[in-house]
Amino acid sequence: MALSASSLPVDPHWPRAGDWPEPAGNVDFALVGIPTHLTALSASNAHVTPQAVRAALRYYSEFTDRPLGLAFADYGDAIDPDGDEDAATALVARAVGASRLVVALGGDNAATVPAALGTWGDRIARAGLVTLDAHHDLRDGRSNGSPVRRLIEVGLSGSRVVQVGIADFANSADYAARAADLGITVVRRGTLLTRPIADVMNEALELAASAGGPVHVDLDVDVCDRSVAPACPASVPGGIAAHELRAAARAAGAHPAVESIDLVEVDATADTPDGRTVRLVALCVLEAAAGLSAR
Repeated sequence: MALSASSLPVDPHWPRAGDWPEPAGNVDFALVGIPTHLTALSASNAHVTPQAVRAALRYYSEFTDRPLGLAFADYGDAIDPDGDEDAATALVARAVGASRLVVALGGDNAATVPAALGTWGDRIARAGLVTLDAHHDLRDGRSNGSPVRRLIEVGLSGSRVVQVGIADFANSADYAARAADLGITVVRRGTLLTRPIADVMNEALELAASAGGPVHVDLDVDVCDRSVAPACPASVPGGIAAHELRAAARAAGAHPAVESIDLVEVDATADTPDGRTVRLVALCVLEAAAGLSAR
């Protein structure tokens, strides 16, 4: 039986990640929870996931081939981000103003709107967005299927949006046409079978940053193969591998234009007993931190 994060052994020579302090001045890396779930297209308890990821961070260390050497802070969770999106946006803005990189834990993909707007503020006209997602997220209305459309409608240029990992049989002709009409660059899942994801990410980030503005990266975990992301309601067989998502998170953290990253669409209550999806998200948090450490 696997140990719970609360019962892990204590070793002074093996300090664990997580349990980061509340903010007190400027830091390198800030964590924020945006537990959206009420507008999800399929039933989801994604609002419990930020706390589950915080617990899972305890399984890991802040060491790769060297210590990360970063100052961390945890800004806690936005209260009712579905009902009070402005307050969630303000929380992200506060974290962005006091750190080099913010990682927002969803919640479903609706969390991307306050995460991005809190980062960009009045710089949205020059901002860029990179998504790793099986879906275009251009639906009408307000849901976890609409964040990209909503961001474009309030001023983001579609020409600086890159969507990586868009899957076959997971979208519609209408929304694919909408992406093309908006000038969005789409990198389909098949392309990732023949190119290293780090190379694709670097190209995507350069395009997103081409106007000299801040970049937000949306890591929708349902881009992954369902075997490694069973807690994502919309993950499909044949998605990207866990190591690819981790590489993408590190590439995002390393790019100087990236000011924020979100990790979304995981329902911790639907995970397998070994917690593989939540643990993958926790590792992506640390991969982003490792990327920041290498800037």
